[in-house]
Amino acid sequence: MKQQIVSPEGDRPSGHFRNTAYVIRKSRSFFDAAHTAGLMAVQGRSTIGRAFALGTGPLNDRPEIIDFVRCSYLGLDNHPMIVAGAIDAIEAHRSLHWSCARTRLNFDLLAELEVTLSEMFRARVLAFSTVMLANLGAMPILASGMLTEGAKPVVVFDRNAHLSLAYHKPVVADETRVETIGHNDIDALESLCRKHPVVAYVCDGVYSMGGNAPIKELRDLQERYGLFLYIDDAHGISLFGRQGEGFARTQFPEILGDRTIIAASLAKGFGASGGMLMLGTSEQEALFRRYSIPYAFSVAPNLAAVGAALGSCKIHRSAELGERQKRLEQRIKVFDGRVATVEQDKCLPIRMVAIGSEAKAIAAAREILDAGFYTSVIFFPTVAQGMAGIRVCITADHEVHDIERLCDCILERVPDAAQALHGASES
Repeated sequence: MKQQIVSPEGDRPSGHFRNTAYVIRKSRSFFDAAHTAGLMAVQGRSTIGRAFALGTGPLNDRPEIIDFVRCSYLGLDNHPMIVAGAIDAIEAHRSLHWSCARTRLNFDLLAELEVTLSEMFRARVLAFSTVMLANLGAMPILASGMLTEGAKPVVVFDRNAHLSLAYHKPVVADETRVETIGHNDIDALESLCRKHPVVAYVCDGVYSMGGNAPIKELRDLQERYGLFLYIDDAHGISLFGRQGEGFARTQFPEILGDRTIIAASLAKGFGASGGMLMLGTSEQEALFRRYSIPYAFSVAPNLAAVGAALGSCKIHRSAELGERQKRLEQRIKVFDGRVATVEQDKCLPIRMVAIGSEAKAIAAAREILDAGFYTSVIFFPTVAQGMAGIRVCITADHEVHDIERLCDCILERVPDAAQALHGASES
């Protein structure tokens, strides 16, 4: 779920930022149909590469499915070095986690991880169990004004900001004014910067349904108005940069500064588990270590996650990272050469095949699964009603012939994708 869907006027009280009952009522039938079709809560066991054995029971009796759902864009989530790192960390401590707050006691390996990530990403990095928890800890501090010299900012959310960001609007609104603007609407954001002395903008770096934030234009507003940027680059980390700095971080100078925070995942392109915050100053680091609620009052990432992340750091500091980045780029081009989407020819690995009807999207995804490929059927509230489709996550580990076969399956069921591509090539 990525959007904050607004219900019709009168369906929720003015000034409120939650509409849970409306979302449930409008989406329940879609979820019911997708579950009935066997497209959600799917069970399986990973085998090699992007394949998994579907279902439960003896492995020899299960069909092998090629997975285009997981967001391990570089194919690292079953890398031997990452798996070994998780095992080694548990064996070193003979424990999975210490049940205490991080303000009291921390694993030495976690300290090593944060130092290593800080060096790699040229920032002060704090690790969390998930990106959701990282954002949960950051949003109240951002709203308080403690990151903007005591002046509470107007916090502006991109309408398509991921739910792990938008979910915190009520908490932010309890501290300061909250605004939501259209997706990537730089003009609306600049208008707010002109009207208010302090503005903070909350967005994704790479959006979960495809596309990206206009970082260059956002940096321009930052330089002109002092705009504070909070960017969740969960889907962009590892895909760009010599050490996998990510889509957002690679577009900022050597020093991140005191007006930018980048959140990111350690579980997607990075291939391990957990989340992190990239901070720009020692003052911010001290503030978060003491007052970020998940940091101060919850347990740290478990040792398996820490060890896996340290294993991934070794890969990120080797030539293998660049090789996988290039391989991913090549495989994206294979898909784009066959199926047209709005993200055609962009270097990002998420492709959304538009269908429209929720029922047709569910039926198409089921037929594609029957053909041996698992894709994500997407419908409200993840996207607007009547805008359903199929999301494809391309990874460096996908075999070219599997991508081509998936494209054939899509084009058989969504012929408009081929027609749009043909039309684009003629224009």
